[in-house]
Amino acid sequence: MTDSLPGLEGLDHVGLTVLDLDEGVEFYSSLLQAKEIFRLGPFDSRELPNVEDKDWSLAFVNVADARFTLAMLELADGSRVELFQYDRPADRNSVPPRNCDIGGHHIAFKVTNLDAALAIGSRLGLRFMAGPIAIEEGPAAGQRIIYCLDPWGNQLELVEYESVR
Repeated sequence: MTDSLPGLEGLDHVGLTVLDLDEGVEFYSSLLQAKEIFRLGPFDSRELPNVEDKDWSLAFVNVADARFTLAMLELADGSRVELFQYDRPADRNSVPPRNCDIGGHHIAFKVTNLDAALAIGSRLGLRFMAGPIAIEEGPAAGQRIIYCLDPWGNQLELVEYESVR
């Protein structure tokens, strides 16, 4: 493939769905030292006109009969995390996909001191997987990483680079 998106400037934000938006904003604001810069919604497809003969939320977010609210958080470096709370549809999953599932994902955050993050991470509400993994050779040599879950089961990764240890 030789085509690319014209005018691409970079990654704008990453979105995650949580069960309770207020709890999600509190958790991620604290964890990431982020601030909520805006909140939108609720958007309710039952109250909005159809678009191109489709239910409003199906047309815009690929979820039929949805009702959702979102909040945008901004980190000190300007990167952003968008949190969603869906109140409908009733058959929505309450567990995120596994990494091996289509749509599986994780968000990696760079930290300067992984040991310090590990020491307080559980108190902040993170559930750590095994590790950390120290990569000693190859293109990622010098990294130490650990995967963890937020309170809603979304997978995160913390990465420390040797040059800052």
